[in-house]
Amino acid sequence: MKTAIVILSDPKDGSEEALGRVLNGLATAYDFKQAGGEVSILFQGAGTRWIGELAQKEHPAHDLFEAVKDQVAGISCGCADVFGGAEETEKSGLDLIKENPVPGTLGMPSLQKLAAEGSTILTF
Repeated sequence: MKTAIVILSDPKDGSEEALGRVLNGLATAYDFKQAGGEVSILFQGAGTRWIGELAQKEHPAHDLFEAVKDQVAGISCGCADVFGGAEETEKSGLDLIKENPVPGTLGMPSLQKLAAEGSTILTF
């Protein structure tokens, strides 16, 4: 079973919902990873802003993020550019994904490709 987890929530809104969504997305990835499943994590939209937040050791999701960081397929290049997450992504060493050349962007991940490869796509 293949699963792709897409984090879309925006840390800048500061809501409990945004934190809950990233925590639940990462926890789901952890659950699949622990069970030996094939799981990948993508950060898209305003979710690209999470990389800088999750890198902070005092962040409540930091340890969980570190536990699944090896499952991060990458960050949407076009979204990171629009929402301001590119610099933090470059610092993190994570990949900027631009396989889907969406007009007007620097490129984004292809969810169609993931679906065609048999992944179940979950959004948080």
